[in-house]
Amino acid sequence: MAARPELWWVELDPATIAELEAAAEHFLSKGKDIGELQASDFPLGPFAEHLGRLRHKLIHGIGFEVLSGLPVTSYSRKKAAAIFCGIGAHLGSARSQNAEGHLLGHVRNVDADPTDPKTRIYQTSARQSFHTDSADVVGLLCLKDAREGGDSLLVSAEAIYNRMLRDRPDLLALLFDPIATDRRSEVPEGMEPFMTIPPLSWHEGKLTVFYQRQYIDSAQRFEGAMRLTDAHVEALDMFDALANDPALHLVMRLVPGDMQFVYNHTQLHDRTGFTDWPDPHQRRHLLRLWLSVPGDRALPESFRQRYGSIEIGNRGGIVTKGTRLHAPID
Repeated sequence: MAARPELWWVELDPATIAELEAAAEHFLSKGKDIGELQASDFPLGPFAEHLGRLRHKLIHGIGFEVLSGLPVTSYSRKKAAAIFCGIGAHLGSARSQNAEGHLLGHVRNVDADPTDPKTRIYQTSARQSFHTDSADVVGLLCLKDAREGGDSLLVSAEAIYNRMLRDRPDLLALLFDPIATDRRSEVPEGMEPFMTIPPLSWHEGKLTVFYQRQYIDSAQRFEGAMRLTDAHVEALDMFDALANDPALHLVMRLVPGDMQFVYNHTQLHDRTGFTDWPDPHQRRHLLRLWLSVPGDRALPESFRQRYGSIEIGNRGGIVTKGTRLHAPID
C-alpha cells in the first residue's frame, strides 16, 4: 500500500469540490441540525458513484481510502461539517460516539490524563495504540494538524492473524477467548462495565477484529472480568508487536482537508503522539464519524454488547441511559 498510493489516495478535483460545496449550501439553506442530515438532504451528481465504489472498497476491498484536497481553511466550521456528514450519509448512517450522543465527534487534545481509566485516549496528545472503534466504519476530517507528530497508522488484522498463525498458533487461539474490554464508564443500562467480545472472531467465513489494548488492560480492575493468564498477555503482546512492525503497518500524515475512511472489522488504526501549537485556536483538530453501512458483513452475537443491535445497516455506537443524539459543531 505504501508503494501504491493510487489505490487509496484520491485527490478531489475542482468539479467535485464544487459539487460538494453546492450540496452543503443546499443542506444549510434548510436550517436543519447537522445531526439530522440524510443523503437526500445532500444531493450529489457524479461523486455519488465514487462513494458507492468507496463503500464497496471498505467492505470488500482494501478497507480504507483518503479523500484529499478539500479547502477547509476557507470554510466555516458548519460548512466543513456539512460536507463531511453529507459524504458520511451517502456511505451509511451516523452512530453515537459517546454517552453524550455525539454523532459528530471532535478529536483533539483537551489535556485529559491518559493514565486515567475513565479517559478516552483521543482526548489526549499521547500515543494511542492500534485499535478499532465501535462502528462498521470510522471517518476523519482533518481541520488542523499538530505542530509535530500525530501521524495516522493502519494495519490489517488479517496480516497479523496470518503471521501469528505461522509463528505462534497456540497464542493466536487465545485471542478468540472472551477477553474483557473496559467500557470506560460509558455503560448502557443493565450492562456490565466491561464487554466480553473476543479480540478476534470467525463468523460466516470472515475474520472480524475488535481490539483496544489499553481498555483490555484496564478491564482487569473489575472483579467479574476474565483473568488474563500469562499466555493471554503473551498473545496480546505479540499482537501489538506485529501491529507495530513497520513491515506490516502503513503510515500517513493527514493535513487540513484530508478525509480518511477506515473499515473497522478488518483494519486497526493508531495515531502517534504529538506536540500541539501554543495557540489554543491552532490546536490539532479532526472531526470524526462512526458509520453503520448497508450491505456489510454479519457480526457475531457477542457484538450486541457494544453495538446494541447487530442488524446490518443499523448497528454500532455508544448509547446509555439519558443519551441524546446530536451533532455538536464546536
